Amino acid sequence: MTFAKEMMMPFLSAALDRVKPSATIAVTDKARELKAAGRNVIGLGAGEPISTPPPTSSWRRVHAIEAGKTKYTAWTAFPS
Repeated sequence: MTFAKEMMMPFLSAALDRVKPSATIAVTDKARELKAAGRNVIGLGAGEPISTPPPTSSWRRVHAIEAGKTKYTAWTAFPS
């Protein structure tokens, strides 16, 4: 092992120790577990949509992307 790798490994290991588990994956795994146990579950975690969006929705997304509207909306933009 080179000196650079010897110096980097403890730093990398300490950084990875600070990474928290994904809450989204935990919710998705729990829903999958409950479904496998026969429970009626609506999974609201990670995943793909089960239906095709309506054409107007697709058209609006294309125009938003073309207009450069590709960032998340600020939470203050939503009415209380």
